Amino acid sequence: MSGNTFGRIFRITTWGESHGRAVGVVVDGCPAGLALSKEDIQKELDRRKPGQSRASTARKEEDSVEILSGLFQDRTTGTPISMLVWNRDADSSAYDKIQDTPRPGHADYTYQMKYGIRDHRGGGRASARETVGRVAAGAVARKLLAQSGIRIAAYVTELGGIKAKLPSLDLMSLASQAESNAVRCPDQAAAVRMLERLDAIRREGDSLGGMVEIVAEGVPAGLGEPVFDKLDADLAKALMSIGAVKAVEIGAGIQCASLRGSEMNDPLIWQDGKVAFESNRSGGILGGISTGEPIVCRIAVKPTPSIARRQRTVDMAAGGAAEIEITGRHDPAIPPRIVPVAEAMVALVLADHMLRQRGAMV
Repeated sequence: MSGNTFGRIFRITTWGESHGRAVGVVVDGCPAGLALSKEDIQKELDRRKPGQSRASTARKEEDSVEILSGLFQDRTTGTPISMLVWNRDADSSAYDKIQDTPRPGHADYTYQMKYGIRDHRGGGRASARETVGRVAAGAVARKLLAQSGIRIAAYVTELGGIKAKLPSLDLMSLASQAESNAVRCPDQAAAVRMLERLDAIRREGDSLGGMVEIVAEGVPAGLGEPVFDKLDADLAKALMSIGAVKAVEIGAGIQCASLRGSEMNDPLIWQDGKVAFESNRSGGILGGISTGEPIVCRIAVKPTPSIARRQRTVDMAAGGAAEIEITGRHDPAIPPRIVPVAEAMVALVLADHMLRQRGAMV
């Protein structure tokens, strides 16, 4: 299976399956001498791990990281950083009953068609459990970016049709507000309605989708590699590579299709002795290169496909039509738990482009 490695200079390779013995990641290309500890990684994994609220799956995993290589006395050595997380609470019994009946909305059918074999337990490699490695690697990237004053935060802006009104706060305050509730929404009133809607939809055996916004502040102007490795193109690929994401926006996003040029363009101004922009509808990127303004991305996350309602499918062993009822433990909505994953993917792209830029300048 190819396609498990991401990045050009700062490269990661994730490995493992949902119900296998473990999942993990190898990070290559991280410069030597970066201060990094197990706690830096664990902090981000704790934000992602399941079973923390009624907005997530009931699966309980410690998600305690083991750093196997690449670190000495809490500093990176410049060699590959290998990290492992054991799977402790996998229960495959619910999946054994449906191994021949592909779940609608899942990759069961497509994996079978591509490889002729698949690990049906928990979705195998196609499970969201794979993102453990992304978040662990993203924690390393965040430490690298922090040296340049770059900060990244994400939060839920819509869930089940309920839209948040973002308070006028700085980025880190928005993130703090979001982390204070189970749905990770900075609008506390909207968060209450989202959670009520989530409880109601769970009782119906269904699930919800939503929108997540990711913002990176402190990114210097000049990052990005035209023509095919544009910064926004790499961000779009990174975010779209997350399993449940079906659309990506940068800046004004799809709204730009209904704007005039005079409405879309961000006027350049001279401010505090340097170039700045009066607005940021470009989302901090022009011509595939960062402008120095905050980079703003949004992702549309589909409803969790594993639902308790009866659904039509096929029996691939016996042939013909079949019906399926999915049991087991699943998130009723993915957006709250995708927040740290989306942050990690943006961090990985920015770290890679920062290192590329170092190599491009004399």
